[in-house]
Amino acid sequence: MIRYDALDALPVRGALPALDDALEGHGTAVLVAPPGTGKTTLVPLALAGLLGEGPRRRVIVAEPRRIAARAAARRMAWLLGEKVGDSVGYTVRGERVVGRHTRVEVVTTGVLVQRLQRDQELAGADVVVLDECHERHLDADTAAAFLWDVRQTLRPELRLVAASATTDAQGWAELLGGAPVVEARGTAYPVEVVWAPPARPVRPPHGMRVDPALLTHVASVVRRALAERDGDVLCFLPGVGEIARVAGQLGQLGDVEVLQVHGRAPADVQDAVLAGGERRRVVLATSVAESSLTVPGVRVVVDSGLAREPRVDHARGLSALTTVRASQAAGRQRAGRAGREAPGAVYRCWAEAEDARLPRFPSPEIKVADLTAFALQVACWGDPDASGLALLDPPPGGAMAAARDVLAAVGAVDPVGRATERGAALARLGLHPRLGRALLDGSGLVGAERAAEVIALLSEEAPREYGDDLAGALRRARRGGDAYASRWRSEFRRLRAVVSGVSHPPTGIPHPEAPVDAWAHSSEEHQVGLVAALAFPERVAKVDGGSYLMASGTRAEARDGSTLRGSPWIAVAMADRPVGKGHARVQLGAVVDEETARLAAGALLDERDEVRWEGGDVVARRVERLGAVELAVRPLKDAVPGLVRDALLEGLRQEGFGVLRWSPDAFVLRQRLAFLRLHLGEPWPDVSDDALHARVEEWLEPELSRARRRSELARVDAGEALSRLLPWASGEAGRLDELAPERITVPSGSRIRIDYSRPEQPVLAVKLQEMFGLQESPRVAGVPLLVHLLSPAGRPAAVTADLASFWRDGYKGVRAELRGRYPKHPWPEDPAEAEPTRHTSARLRR
Repeated sequence: MIRYDALDALPVRGALPALDDALEGHGTAVLVAPPGTGKTTLVPLALAGLLGEGPRRRVIVAEPRRIAARAAARRMAWLLGEKVGDSVGYTVRGERVVGRHTRVEVVTTGVLVQRLQRDQELAGADVVVLDECHERHLDADTAAAFLWDVRQTLRPELRLVAASATTDAQGWAELLGGAPVVEARGTAYPVEVVWAPPARPVRPPHGMRVDPALLTHVASVVRRALAERDGDVLCFLPGVGEIARVAGQLGQLGDVEVLQVHGRAPADVQDAVLAGGERRRVVLATSVAESSLTVPGVRVVVDSGLAREPRVDHARGLSALTTVRASQAAGRQRAGRAGREAPGAVYRCWAEAEDARLPRFPSPEIKVADLTAFALQVACWGDPDASGLALLDPPPGGAMAAARDVLAAVGAVDPVGRATERGAALARLGLHPRLGRALLDGSGLVGAERAAEVIALLSEEAPREYGDDLAGALRRARRGGDAYASRWRSEFRRLRAVVSGVSHPPTGIPHPEAPVDAWAHSSEEHQVGLVAALAFPERVAKVDGGSYLMASGTRAEARDGSTLRGSPWIAVAMADRPVGKGHARVQLGAVVDEETARLAAGALLDERDEVRWEGGDVVARRVERLGAVELAVRPLKDAVPGLVRDALLEGLRQEGFGVLRWSPDAFVLRQRLAFLRLHLGEPWPDVSDDALHARVEEWLEPELSRARRRSELARVDAGEALSRLLPWASGEAGRLDELAPERITVPSGSRIRIDYSRPEQPVLAVKLQEMFGLQESPRVAGVPLLVHLLSPAGRPAAVTADLASFWRDGYKGVRAELRGRYPKHPWPEDPAEAEPTRHTSARLRR
């Protein structure tokens, strides 16, 4: 019996006529309805014609989470006075409750994407409602893009509704071809905001880590809320671990019941939370309780201000959730939970001044998540780069390139990005392509049972108490009676059934060295390690010093006391990046051996000649590698000359041209050329290190081609080689001694060497008496030399670039200071008219 009293109380009923008109006239609509208005429950029933009004249709409702899909189906069945599976059913991964007469089916967005891949026309469906589209989950964005493509090309009669409480309505309307926006009025009650920041600063979240001081503060705020307010308390925390810690700190609260709700919670616990109860309750929840679910009895929300979002580090190849500050939109959604049924209050565990600095909306997954699964879906859809799909945000190019590399490595796409037969098989498994590859290939080696066991364990993060050894965690899951073990068994059975239905799965293992039968009879530890390595081939790691070096090049270390420590090889299934550490830390891994590593990561095997400059000389060797891991090294006697030449060039880049033999004349030649280049420019060559490297073929090639090691470079006459850069073709080379002479004749007749070490103004160091009678400073290439006038003992007495000015103004002071010290040398009163000399006065008189 239909509960019309409950249906009539839902505010969205007033928007149904406008929604019907939009779908009749346009075929698509965007429904914006505040939380608690009935958009998730009343709208699908009305669209299906189950309330006695309108045509009867088959409606698919897509929810972002399994808990929301089950709850929505149960609520709609209750409103109809039926049980789930009659008019309303649901399908989530591993569970399907649908009957012959089902007209409304609630599915997760991931299930909807899989269904579209199998049946692009979505036969039998008349309307699809994408609920909570504001959350911008990747599956939801993908499903919306595929549905729009179907409507445009195959089924123009298919009706689409994008529904949300808080969303970019205009953006979705444009995406759905200018769809009308229908707004429903809510009856939300006022919610008082109480700012409750910690008394002392707490450390910001990093990775998955949350400061324990913040969790202690959240627990104290929950107690405060219980004391100050009536009704149930809904407390938002970022993850399962934080929920458990806060629950532990709350302990016993007298007559108050503490419940934990999250995606991993058992179905009976989820049902208990959503059904309400007679005792007062504290519900500790992740963001699953932000939308879709109405938790009855809640009058108070305590918001930690944190959320979990996916991130991927493409350089390291490690992907995981990370803790972030919740957005302003999420804060509004959470606060609204306190005003669903009556006036309420929200206690925000941060300062009011911080609120304006929070991001406005959560980051769309397509911008921050690992896109490997998305890239496979769009490749199977026939649009490998997703350029033709209707997406609110295009996928980042770098993330898509990284995703395609992974898909190519597991044989899921061909060189141009199209899905292969193997890729299509992987997409149908409902797993990340990495795990799908390991399930298919592992089943052929160790059997479907073992492969499904391991992949079920890798599909969802195991509790920390299961340890970091994958084989040990598997044994604990088998005998465990906790909620995780229950979910593991369910997923294991699903995967075993899925892979058993795949006939002759195409293999992605290049040339296994061991007979396939050998793996089926190997130890359980070896089998577990093989499946893990198949899932993460670039994370097979060899011990190297005090840590492990992965094939990807990332270093990782096992925890103290871990059974993995000391194993020559491991396969890393999960890792994190501790604060202040330069490498990863293994959270879950398996012991493997070199044979397993070679088999699983065979695509990364490479043997090549390596010739490099190392330790100050050329080192030539033949190296077999598994990615970044060296497997075998042999000295190489007959290295390819081109590789040797490249190594010698690298040595010159690292150590400079000082490796060559530089005679004094060679040094001077380089300085003279630098002087001419600075003051005259072309055709005189640039002889800086960078320029010489750029033109090395022109001046050093014959010697490079003959040399094999450092000692042979050290015999190269740098001056002779450098002379090849002189402008011989233009004839200017013949003017080198004219424009930049090594020596210059001074008035005394001496030939004095010019110092070109300062190319902007070369230096002439000469005894003062030898310059008598010279009226102007000498020049080279038009540049006056900087003259260092020396005493008879060869010490600097004066420095000038203007000799005439010195004779006139500076000489008197120098003469007064030095004539008494050097009485045997001439000190004329007028040096500009005196005779230059290299000798003393006595010798001059003779």
